[in-house]
Formats: sequence, C-alpha cells, structure tokens
Amino acid sequence: MGFIDTIIAKAKANRKTIVLPEASDRRVLEAAARLSAEEITNVVLIGDPDAIRAEAAGLDLTGVRIVNPLSEGKLDEYTALYYEMRKNRGMTPEKAAETMKNPLFYGVMMVKTGEADGMVAGAINSTANTLRPALQILRTAPGTKLVSAFFMMVVPDCQYGLDGTFLFADSGLVENPNADELSEIALSSAKSFRQLTGGEPRVAMLSYSTKGSAHSELTDKVIEATRLAKEKAPDLSLDGELQLDAAIDAGVASSKAPGSDVAGTANVLVFPDLNAGNIGYKIVQRLAKAEAYGPITQGIARPVNDLSRGCIADDIVGVAAITAVQAMD
Repeated sequence: MGFIDTIIAKAKANRKTIVLPEASDRRVLEAAARLSAEEITNVVLIGDPDAIRAEAAGLDLTGVRIVNPLSEGKLDEYTALYYEMRKNRGMTPEKAAETMKNPLFYGVMMVKTGEADGMVAGAINSTANTLRPALQILRTAPGTKLVSAFFMMVVPDCQYGLDGTFLFADSGLVENPNADELSEIALSSAKSFRQLTGGEPRVAMLSYSTKGSAHSELTDKVIEATRLAKEKAPDLSLDGELQLDAAIDAGVASSKAPGSDVAGTANVLVFPDLNAGNIGYKIVQRLAKAEAYGPITQGIARPVNDLSRGCIADDIVGVAAITAVQAMD
C-alpha cells in the first residue's frame, strides 16, 4: 500500500471533520463529494448553500455539511471571541464582525472552537491569506517555537529513504531560518514523519559540505543547528552537516561520513533555507516523477494546510486526508 493509500486508510478508520472554505471552486466541490462518498472525512463547506449547490451541479454532496456564516448563528459568538483575542492589537468589534464573514477566518474559528478538526484551503487563496487566520487564531502548538512547512515525497522505484518516501523541510514557508529555527524545523519534521508514516525518522541536516569538507557561514549555521537539535532531542537519530548523497546513499556515506548513524539512511531531509528546499522538492517531483504532497504545515496548534493554486481535486483529497491524520495527534 502506497503512502497516500495508507493515509486515507488511517483517515477512514478515525473520521475527522475537515473544513473546505473555498466552496465556490469546482475542484473543492469535487473533492468534498469524494471525501464524503468514500467516508474519508466528514466535510464542511462554507458559503451560500444555493450558490454552492448550483456550482456543484452533477455532484453528490450527500453527507456534506454546508455552513453559511451569515445565517448559521455562530457569527456573533465567533466575532466576540476574535475581538477578545485581537483587541490588544487594535481590533475593533466592527472590524472583527467583518473579518468573521471571510470563509477562511470563519473556518479556522470552527477549528478553534472544536466544530471541526482541521482546515484545507489555498486552491484560490495565497499561502499568506490561508495561513494568516491560523496564525492569528490557533497560534503555535504547545512546546513549538516555529510554524514551518514540509512536503512528503514518494519516489517510485527508489531504494533510498523509507521505501522511497521522504519528508523535505522547510520547502514551503520559512525563507532563511537561523540555526535555532533550523533545529526546530528538524524536530517538528521528525515528529511529522513518524506521525504520517509510522516509520522511525532519520534526520539529515543538509549542506554543500559533509563533516567539515568545506567551511563558511553557511556550513556553520547547519553545524550549529545540528548541535542544538541534538541537545534538544538527544534520542533522535539526527546528524549533519551532510551532503545529499552522503545522507541517503550508504556507499557514499561510508567514505564521506564514516561513523555517522544517519548518513546513508536518512528519510527526513532538512534543507538549510527555502531556496534549497523548494528547488529540491521540485527537482525530485519533475525529474524522478515523484508524488509530492504539500506544503503541509507543522507547528500550528491544530492542523490547517495550504494547497497549490494549480491543484486538482485528487490533491485536495490527499491533503484533507493528511490533515485528518494530523488531527488525530
């Protein structure tokens, strides 16, 4: 069973409620119909019911809950809660009321209050617009300093990683993490890998240098991040600084990083910055024809995930299932 099939099976076994706030988009409606029909998750769509049903012509939305913020009865409650959370930052009751009419903010507030377990958006909204409500309302998870993003990469016919499955981080959010932030990304990524795959994370802190083969401010950052991560999680299998070939190929690792308990076996790849991480996942996706699921966020108190605006309905189903599994933690 492949990665996403395993995720869907986990989601089916413990159905969670996922909000899809972009209900004006046909791809979202197709995904909602499939998620409900296949009993992967419970689904909430946000918007005017008549407009949604018109857009969904030919689709079966049986079992899908449609919520209209203007008539559902929760708008005043959510407005008061949002105002209370943000009043010290200049929020007014009037602005809070207007903000809560936005489906993205309303959907996140449903997650905040337990009406839903997670939210998936981004088919028609930017990453910034998708994540802003989550960061304002849900904030970071206890014990987590930083929200970051990753991709799950499934490479066909691959001998490396966990049967060709890898986690790449940060490939979607944090542009230029410092050493402490990079260590936090590593710890969150290890947790995410274990949560989604059930496998034991083996974390490589990537660089253009392996174990001192080069020296610069860039390598120093990765070396320091490795030290901090090991200090914070001494039982975690983690090592750096490692070049990509030394991280995943045992033959290369034996010559470049002898004695490393991670080199040659890594399945969680932590990139030194967003340039490297984003370029890296797209190279693997295009040239190795890998499946790429993400960007998946980590570190938010409850799961909210972003989509590519070029996504198809199947992508939305996959990310909704991943969000449901995250919500089980």
